[in-house]
Parts: sequence; structure tokens; C-alpha cells
Amino acid sequence: MATQEAAQPSEFPPAIGRPAHRALVAHGYTTYDQLTKVTSKEILKLHGVGPKAIRILEAELAAKGLAFAAP
Repeated sequence: MATQEAAQPSEFPPAIGRPAHRALVAHGYTTYDQLTKVTSKEILKLHGVGPKAIRILEAELAAKGLAFAAP
């Protein structure tokens, strides 16, 4: 049986955790480029996304020369 995560692929690493991944996908975020349009505080408000996921996503964005939107 396929999971929703398999049906909804994203660029995000497994290290962010399944709850964070599900929350991001459920709110329409599947690419790093989409995260550049919102602040980390907005993403942190999503149920399932915690500080660890934010740190990982910030590092991944930085590695790609990107960042969350400025507050």
C-alpha cells in the first residue's frame, strides 16, 4: 500500500522527520523554492514542524544558496 508521502514527493530530506514532511506537503510545500516565499516562523507554526526541522531546512536552503523569506 502506497503512503501519502510516496504519492506526494518532495525535495525535503528524511532527516526533518515524517510529521514535518507531512505538514509541509499538506500545506503545499514540496520544493525548497516554495520555502523561500515564507518565513521560518510561518513554517514553525505548522503542526508537526519543530525547531530541529527548521534548522535542517535552513541548512539545506543555505547549501542551495537560498533562505527562508525575511521576517
